[in-house]
Amino acid sequence: MTTAVATAAETAKARRAVFPFTAIVGQEEMKLALMLNVIDPKIGGVMIMGDRGTGKSTTIRALADLLPEVPVVADDPFSSDPNDPELMSDEVRDRAANGETLPVAYKKVQMVDLPLGATEDRVCGTIDIEKALAEGVKAFEPGLLAKANRGILYVDEVNLLDDHLVDVLLDSAASGWNTVEREGISIRHPARFVLVGSGNPEEGELRPQLLDRFGMHAEIRTVKEPALRVQIVEERSTFDADPQSYLGKFTESQTALQAKLVQARDLLPSVELAYELRVKISQVCAELDVDGLRGDIVTNRAAKALAALEGRTEVTVDDIRRVIVLCLRHRLRKDPLETIDSGYKVEKTFCEVFGLPFEG
Repeated sequence: MTTAVATAAETAKARRAVFPFTAIVGQEEMKLALMLNVIDPKIGGVMIMGDRGTGKSTTIRALADLLPEVPVVADDPFSSDPNDPELMSDEVRDRAANGETLPVAYKKVQMVDLPLGATEDRVCGTIDIEKALAEGVKAFEPGLLAKANRGILYVDEVNLLDDHLVDVLLDSAASGWNTVEREGISIRHPARFVLVGSGNPEEGELRPQLLDRFGMHAEIRTVKEPALRVQIVEERSTFDADPQSYLGKFTESQTALQAKLVQARDLLPSVELAYELRVKISQVCAELDVDGLRGDIVTNRAAKALAALEGRTEVTVDDIRRVIVLCLRHRLRKDPLETIDSGYKVEKTFCEVFGLPFEG
């Protein structure tokens, strides 16, 4: 019996193991976009388009697991930050204003999976009207947006999700708040999360006006090189056979990357982007005929986040080069007669504006 209990405990422990982020082979574009959004959530999330079975959800889960625990108000369903009024629910802010000592706990960064069949009530939360009318209290049942606050909200096959729900998610991600209104009763709570959507282009693209509202767009392809495919399969098989000892081999690299991300967040407010470079970023956007100013803003933010990730306080031209395709490729107008990749077009225009050789 004791052996059975021990085995069950080991199984539970193994089940909780998450494949380490630093062990993921390839997919550099996706990994970079995710890390930059963790450093600066105001970039506006990532849309990952690519083939099935390329490790999208594994990578996102791995990143959430890598992040350090965050302080939260212990008895608050919205994971309010005890030190930042901007990240507090209205109720917690009132308690803090009244001089109450807030109970603090630490919890792992949440990665919330949004199922395709989710209803608006499930996503946003619901108000119990009967209780509100009978007892005069705002009885609110939090939804997935509340759970995702200060975490990562992952929507697989976002291109198959109802447009109205995608709109709700993007509104909350942009404003940082979720508001639920029923029968004249209104409740709002903080909903600051990194929105990550993924999809397979074969199943249809997202509407351009929705796609444009994702900060970055990463494209991933199935690895073609046989040796690399073998390496990926072997790494996964080793992890599945003995997760704990596999994780042990990556403890050092995981800890180092976690520290690097924390330092980058702290350094971000000090990062400078020279005026001439900002003008050139906007020139690239203008020449590519990008609608609105979202492309300019996101490119500026992403370049600063990359400089912070590398421990610098000054953005370089190379920083801009590494992020500009990710920030602009999904904002270009689609020409059905064009066969060239939009990333190629962005890179070519970037080189022309910045006076650099284009290697094509």
